[in-house]
Amino acid sequence: MIIQSINGISYRLRTAHDLSWLSNYGRVFSVVDETGSGCICFGVEKNDGRFFFKIAGADTIEGEVSPAESVTALKNAVQIYRDLAHPSLISLRDSFRHGELYAAVFDWADGEGLFDHWNFDKYSAENITPPYQRFKKLPIDKRLNAVSDIISFLENTAAKGYVACDFYDGSLIYDFDRDKLTICDIDLFRKAPVVNSVGEDYWGTKRLKAPEEYIKGAVIDEATNVFTLGAIIFDIFGSFSDTDIAKRYEKCAFVPCSRDKWELSDAAYKVVLRAVSHEREQRYMSISAFAEHFRNALNK
Repeated sequence: MIIQSINGISYRLRTAHDLSWLSNYGRVFSVVDETGSGCICFGVEKNDGRFFFKIAGADTIEGEVSPAESVTALKNAVQIYRDLAHPSLISLRDSFRHGELYAAVFDWADGEGLFDHWNFDKYSAENITPPYQRFKKLPIDKRLNAVSDIISFLENTAAKGYVACDFYDGSLIYDFDRDKLTICDIDLFRKAPVVNSVGEDYWGTKRLKAPEEYIKGAVIDEATNVFTLGAIIFDIFGSFSDTDIAKRYEKCAFVPCSRDKWELSDAAYKVVLRAVSHEREQRYMSISAFAEHFRNALNK
């Protein structure tokens, strides 16, 4: 492992790469160097604002793909961000090649990720409440506003002919000061039609995956995304113990909470329960259909 630094910010790579050129774009103030995507990410600040640089092609310490594969993936992702531009989606500003590297530049999103990939020890050691727990303690109306933003984004995703893939709480940034949700990390979204070509290791967390996301050859479509959305909403308004969450990993299946552990109305519970039906034919077939029933149920 190699440790390098820019503007006093240290980062780690498997092999050395000269990233000093980033200083031409401003002052580096943060880094994320432990991503499975093979990208290394930097926060860069200059006079006209803060920006998020996502760089592929370096040999990162946690990369699950080769540097060349990470470049191809990021190039493909840039088009996805352009196609799915939405008020709640992090804004793509630019993309460019730099030697063997490829960079995508986004507006910086203030806030905290609602699933912290790498800092569990930090929260334990410093007695800091993790962002998702803080989010769960917000008033219901604020959380419903966030859910409304997620629904709107997924409706836009479907309207543009895309299917969400690997969409979960790690794709959500929440600014607690402004009560603003930003969606990020949609690199694996795909144009429909989509088929599970991987099998049980299809992308996504076992906490939220639909049954067809474990089956090789299964269709992955808007009904799959309805399941994912329902599972996310259950996590936001339901109460789950650590044991409950562990069972999802053990059984490779999402299990909803019981009605007595649900914060919203009976009608809303029934709507979201239908969304996470294991039989896809029993779900709502579109995000818009789910959204209509969910909104109506909130008024009952």
